[in-house]
Amino acid sequence: MTPLSRALDTSPNVEALRLDLYRRMTPEQKARRVSDLTLGACQLAVAGLKQRFPEAGAPELLLRLAVLRLGAETVARVYGWVAPRDGP
Repeated sequence: MTPLSRALDTSPNVEALRLDLYRRMTPEQKARRVSDLTLGACQLAVAGLKQRFPEAGAPELLLRLAVLRLGAETVARVYGWVAPRDGP
């Protein structure tokens, strides 16, 4: 294990246990874990966007999330939406 692959706030024993548990997961369990973590990250990002743009409705917040994830150029090309100059 390289130093960068280990969490800095986790003891080596606990880290080894965590990695062993990940190794034992089925592909379906790993996919669920990734899906759950991705959903959580998106929810946190939308919460941050709501704070930055309190006047934005759900459709605009999702477009702004798409800008964060895909880039403004892709969102403009695919969805035809360009964020106002005040932010992403």
